[in-house]
Amino acid sequence: MTPSAPLALVPLLIVGVLLVGLLWPAARAMPVAWAAAAVVAFLAWDMPVEWIAAASIDGAMAAVEILWIVFGALVLLYTLMNSGAVDRINAGFASISDDRRVQVVLLGFFLATFIEGVAGFGTPAAVVAPLLLALGFPALTAVVAALIGHAVATVFGAVGTPVIVGFEQPLENVADAIAGGGFESVGAYAVAAGGWAAVFNGILGTLMPLFAVGMVVYFFGATDSDGRSLAPVAEVAPLCLFAGVAFAVPYVASAWLVGPELPSLFGAMVGGGIVVAALNAGYFLPEEEWEFPDREEWPDHWVGSIEPGSEEADADAAAGAGGAPMSIFRAWSPYLVLVVLLVGTRVIDPIATFLQEGTGMAIEWSGILGTDVGGAIAWAYVPGTWLLVSALVAIPLFGMDRGEVSDAWREAAGKIVSPAVALVFVIAMVEIMLQTADAPASVADGSMIVVLADATAATFGGAYPFFAPAVGALGAFIAGSITVSNITFTAFQFEIAVGLDLPTQLLIAAQSVGAAIGNVIAIHNVIAALATVGLVGKTGRVVRLNLIPLTYYLVAGGLLTGLFVYALAPATF
Repeated sequence: MTPSAPLALVPLLIVGVLLVGLLWPAARAMPVAWAAAAVVAFLAWDMPVEWIAAASIDGAMAAVEILWIVFGALVLLYTLMNSGAVDRINAGFASISDDRRVQVVLLGFFLATFIEGVAGFGTPAAVVAPLLLALGFPALTAVVAALIGHAVATVFGAVGTPVIVGFEQPLENVADAIAGGGFESVGAYAVAAGGWAAVFNGILGTLMPLFAVGMVVYFFGATDSDGRSLAPVAEVAPLCLFAGVAFAVPYVASAWLVGPELPSLFGAMVGGGIVVAALNAGYFLPEEEWEFPDREEWPDHWVGSIEPGSEEADADAAAGAGGAPMSIFRAWSPYLVLVVLLVGTRVIDPIATFLQEGTGMAIEWSGILGTDVGGAIAWAYVPGTWLLVSALVAIPLFGMDRGEVSDAWREAAGKIVSPAVALVFVIAMVEIMLQTADAPASVADGSMIVVLADATAATFGGAYPFFAPAVGALGAFIAGSITVSNITFTAFQFEIAVGLDLPTQLLIAAQSVGAAIGNVIAIHNVIAALATVGLVGKTGRVVRLNLIPLTYYLVAGGLLTGLFVYALAPATF
């Protein structure tokens, strides 16, 4: 069997058919796709069984590193939820204005982007949608607003995971090319590519609060299409644009000055703080409050099994564990601790060096199964460790008892079981596809990814930058995760850029543009959010509505990529 692009495409086609066509869960579909990649590698690339196994083990080790981050993020989030801190944060936002448009900006955008920055992996919509429902939003509205609102922050996901792992893991296989471009390490290159991703998404994301409000006003401001209007958006357009800029500036600045761990956190915390201060000072508040139509007029598909406004969040929001009054500063303080820890372990060189290179700071396995493949789990440096430290600090801070703490850890552990299976197999699949040409007996000059990239470059030629974001969106739509999309397609984008002699960092940044917006239509993200508001079965409605911001992001993102590639930064490596 001769290596070819159609054969290299087989594992990805299987992922698409099983996940999208047959609606299999990722935990069931990804093992099949991994098996397909192994069979194709063995038959078409003559990859020995031990190399297939070694590449799979390398992928599994990378998955463990990701899961360590996700587990820490979820432990911290559930610790704050069980302590009442999340309800207090929510109440602080909601008390500023009863206008539904303002609440979309504060909760649907800022709170959703903040939670994406600390937890990622579908958590924001699943947390924010029920909070909006508790305030009286129709269930369908709450899901749409939360999904759109968190999109721009997914570029850096759970404290930088889509860049730290999503960029670095697949690019390890082109480390020599990256070193030739003047970068001291793959990590340094990934950070630079993440900076460009922040620029692209900062520009595009400036309009996302406006999109979120516009979707809510137009589709849920009237109960039939004849009464729909965008007129109420005009009154809060200055607030939406101000919010977008307030988020984007610290978001982009922290990506370049600190690294990929903090942009979403800084953007949400700094930008949210600025917007809240402006609203409290009387700026940008609409003269008349906008409200949804009367409850009895709502169509049946707007609501599910949980009645809007029925959540008992008001009492919990004012108190912490044990009923003690909780200030807004106290509610936020574990995340402030996290920011200090992450900045300290990234910016202070002796600490950063020790955590990355010190004895026992990583679990390494070189020469796996007698091959040249090696892997490592950098448990001390990755953000998961510092997320858990922040969660431990929160326990005495909130006066939590053993039951509340154990519930938080149990819930976090339960949430990563399904993603664990999917991540292990999808990263193992990608590692096989990346390393098919590295085995001594390989009959091909390029890996499966390189063969696919060459075929795509030959098809689109110089027009490819305009379509690069669509590849990322497809990956996120299929896999439901920007991290998985990046792991799958970052090397693909890199190889296309090399083949077309285009700036590699900019095409990788474009990958994240599409993967970010792809999350708003990712099927199991949508299903999970719908489940939290009792609206199971309305996946198609949400996906159709969210095609509007998706179209904006892909068209504008493609044009922006082309502009930077050919005019503004054509010399970027």
